[in-house]
Amino acid sequence: MFRHSPFFYYLYDAVWLVLCGALIAALSSAGWTGFGVTWGFHLLGFLAVAVYLQILSSALIHNASHRNFPLWINRIAGEITGVIVMTRFASWEILHRRHHAFSDDVEKDPHYAIPGFWRFFAKIMMVNLEKNIRQQFLELWGDTPTNRRLDTLRTLISAVTMIVLAYTWYCVLGPALFFGVFAPSAVAGAIHIGHFNWITHRGDQPDQDYKPVNLDHGIYWFLNRVCFGLYFHANHHKNAGLFNPMHLDKVLAKKAAKRHAA
Repeated sequence: MFRHSPFFYYLYDAVWLVLCGALIAALSSAGWTGFGVTWGFHLLGFLAVAVYLQILSSALIHNASHRNFPLWINRIAGEITGVIVMTRFASWEILHRRHHAFSDDVEKDPHYAIPGFWRFFAKIMMVNLEKNIRQQFLELWGDTPTNRRLDTLRTLISAVTMIVLAYTWYCVLGPALFFGVFAPSAVAGAIHIGHFNWITHRGDQPDQDYKPVNLDHGIYWFLNRVCFGLYFHANHHKNAGLFNPMHLDKVLAKKAAKRHAA
């Protein structure tokens, strides 16, 4: 849809604004004030689970952006996980497909690696992703003053939509769960996504030879087993249609055996 209409984001954000507004109104009418969870150290347990769900959701939306779920559920899975990680599905899909088309291209990759993680997080993840959506929009529809104004308005509407979405989470969860669990887990999830994109393209290497790599040691070994091989990133770039890229060698071996048998 992004490639088919210059007004895609207006419609997409309008749908989310209507859905969030309807849910907020319904909760208010019902007198709902959240789950009634109080402040206390017990929130740390909820927070640990929420951080895992954020990381797992990033793995699942990653797969949805490549249509690795069955077709009938793929968009649903993408939108649900997009709400959890707070990016919404369309932006993730648009940017991630661009990343695969122009991996490590400093002009066109939305999150090309640079030295220093926090510099990468501030300059690339917080600024360049939005710039890249504008770049794609102007490439598609022409770099004109009118289109630049349209995209500026798109940026503002998307920002408002994100704020409304966050407020919806607040209304659903209540103050303690929102500020003590969801908000910090969302921040942790955003940092994780940034670090994932940086470390799996050798952002930590002083030679600056940036390219996708597989990581399967230490904490990455554990995350691969609980998040569908997330850090087998070189494998993912070789075969983005594989739900769990950790199994790429097995898939290739089976294909080779079938060819040999034939």
